[in-house]
Amino acid sequence: MSDEINQRRRTFFGAATMAIAATQLGMIGSAQAQSGTSGTAGLPTIKAGTNTSFGPLKQIDAGVLNIGYAEVGPKDGPAVMLLHGWPYDIHSFVDVAPLLASKGYRVIVPHLRGHGTTRFLSAETFRNAQQSVVALDIIALMDALKIEKAILGGFDWGARTVCIMAALWPERCKAMVSVSGYLITNLDAGKQPLPPKAEYSWWYQYYFATDRGVAGYDKNRRDFARLIWETASPKWQFDTTMFERSAASFDNPDHVSIVIHNYRWRLNLAAGDPRYDNLEKRLGEGPVISVPAITLEGDANGAPHPDPASYRKKFSGKYTHRTITGGIGHNLPQEAPQAFAEAIIEVDRY
Repeated sequence: MSDEINQRRRTFFGAATMAIAATQLGMIGSAQAQSGTSGTAGLPTIKAGTNTSFGPLKQIDAGVLNIGYAEVGPKDGPAVMLLHGWPYDIHSFVDVAPLLASKGYRVIVPHLRGHGTTRFLSAETFRNAQQSVVALDIIALMDALKIEKAILGGFDWGARTVCIMAALWPERCKAMVSVSGYLITNLDAGKQPLPPKAEYSWWYQYYFATDRGVAGYDKNRRDFARLIWETASPKWQFDTTMFERSAASFDNPDHVSIVIHNYRWRLNLAAGDPRYDNLEKRLGEGPVISVPAITLEGDANGAPHPDPASYRKKFSGKYTHRTITGGIGHNLPQEAPQAFAEAIIEVDRY
């Protein structure tokens, strides 16, 4: 799930704090927030859960992976890369993608490493999930698809990856949409203890630090994911069929290794690849993002997430923050696809 970096320490705020921050920042009201913009995108109205499938997925060798991805829209349209988080998969964008395609965008939705049909090309490759490597996967995918520059959108792991790409490779990012804002990890900040209530929110991270946690997650992947879905989006009324569509992605043979490494790496309990130490050093400095950006937050996000005011100065280009109301939780693209799609179109016009 998401964590943030600030200059001195990590700070997480609950739903009550978010409500106060929204009032202070003058967030838009319910009617406008439901659509995510002031209605200028001209998209057809869609109800969350309208679509259930992307159809047949594509596969392509990219870097150390053979990446499985959905593609919709015209091949000559402006490229949009949509990146999911954990424990989710490409179906978080199953309603967003056709909306964007209807406006002429070429939409690519890849399974991140350790998810769905994405596979490592070699059994010898380090099953690494440090933040810079996940971003490099998407750069490699863009290279393989001959996409020079794209609009990037994501949440959770995907939002972190979007922020990293926009910060380190702005020439590859036309604009970006990130749920929960600036999520680049600082390993040194991660060494500092949080207040007990905040630590409690990260229980699964500490569970994953144990051998019992690894065995437990491997044995109970679906039950674990369902619990996270329910706590991170407490007002989202998803059904078993919807959940199982995404849960199938957790059967990936590298899924447990990737998830465990990601969270242990963030706690400085697992080493990354030394080849990327320079990238991690740059990320640890909290680089400012200069590309046009929209950040989104759900008004019922039950996952740890930062106060929007805490990351405002991390965006130096044209920027908007928007809170999406109506009981929207952590999986914002799937819960509020209209708002997410409209944010992509809006930021493309910045």
